[in-house]
Amino acid sequence: MRPENPWPMVYTRVALALLGMLVLGLLTGQWLLVFLLGALAALVWDWINLRRLERWLRLGRKLDPPKSVGFWGDIFDGLYRMRKRSRERDRRRRKLVRNYRDSIKAMPDATVVLSEDYRIEWCNQAALDLLGLRWPRDEGQRISNIVRHPDFVTFVSWHGREARTVSLPSPVDARLWLEVRLVPHAKKRYLLLARDITAFRRLETMRSDFVANVSHELRTPLTVIYGVSETLGHELGEDPEYARSVELLQEQAERMKILVDDLLLLARLETGGKPGHGDWVDVPELLSGLIEEGRLLSGARRHRITLEAEPDLVILGNEKELRSAFANLLANAINYTPDGGEVDLRWWADASGARLQVSDTGIGIEAQHIERLTERFYRVDTGRSKSRGGTGLGLAIVKHVLMRHSARLSIDSEPGRGSTFTCSFPPGILRRSGVDRHRATA
Repeated sequence: MRPENPWPMVYTRVALALLGMLVLGLLTGQWLLVFLLGALAALVWDWINLRRLERWLRLGRKLDPPKSVGFWGDIFDGLYRMRKRSRERDRRRRKLVRNYRDSIKAMPDATVVLSEDYRIEWCNQAALDLLGLRWPRDEGQRISNIVRHPDFVTFVSWHGREARTVSLPSPVDARLWLEVRLVPHAKKRYLLLARDITAFRRLETMRSDFVANVSHELRTPLTVIYGVSETLGHELGEDPEYARSVELLQEQAERMKILVDDLLLLARLETGGKPGHGDWVDVPELLSGLIEEGRLLSGARRHRITLEAEPDLVILGNEKELRSAFANLLANAINYTPDGGEVDLRWWADASGARLQVSDTGIGIEAQHIERLTERFYRVDTGRSKSRGGTGLGLAIVKHVLMRHSARLSIDSEPGRGSTFTCSFPPGILRRSGVDRHRATA
């Protein structure tokens, strides 16, 4: 309820006091003395109430205000109501924070609140169990000083406000596998979330092993079929009755061979460890070679393929894996770009890391398909993909190669306006060799 306005009563009391002093001055004839005594009484009254107010605010631990009357009584009552509302709000906030923390403490996933420079501000019990943190001993420590896995150190060294994820073994028990996610939280803070994905990873490993074993077993019969198809081609290739059948046999044998090779590569990428220390890969030189291969792949379709790179920018990794990933991106751009279209490759670096960008003026991809493009065998247009000879594994290979290099893939596309695939690498695996910048066009 809104309190009454006290000023009309204040004005009334002041008027009555002045009237009383006026009457007393008329009766005594001591105008000046009466008004001086009245002013002194008012000052003393205000001084007493000011002192009461100051002591209440400074020393008073009780909620009840000092007792007074008149205007000062209204002030004390107003401050009392404000203080009561403030305490009630504080009580509700504390209860909300307590419930919030109790809820997070009960979560099975590890939760750590980090400051802007990744120092620990708070964590729940699961963080102690899964990440090996000790509370409150580790409060204020940088998280990378406690969780020292190389992948995690690289993960948190990548400054940026976007959410990102990494998988690594638990510092407490190497048999446990964690998925760690870093999410921007509030202003200049982060939430680090970690969950146990050991069972899921075990299932993925079993599936990958099954695919790898089956693919490996298929290689021998496929080699025989492929060899027989070549022999039949030499023997019957000129016979009109069998020529088409032999040609189809050769095409499908070659397609199966490529599919098995891609499955084996993908299984190795999924189950293998990180590339280790690796070698310094000259990415501009690698891309220049891929440009020549892209020209041969384009052939009579006459695509315009350009490369803009910083030749002094090299990356620490596995050259064979990176070549496979980049070649898949370039081949996809050429295959899904109409004749005479443009395919542009860019390789550059900024403060947040290096970027490889493959852009085309192709058919584009609808938004609902983009999230699933890196799934194995996922095709936007099955008929068109098969006609281009794709296996449906190219982008899955790209994703896993980038994951093994602590990098990530982002896709920007719009139907009818082309697509842009961007590989983003962290600064920790980059260096400059000091070569001058160049530009190549095919």
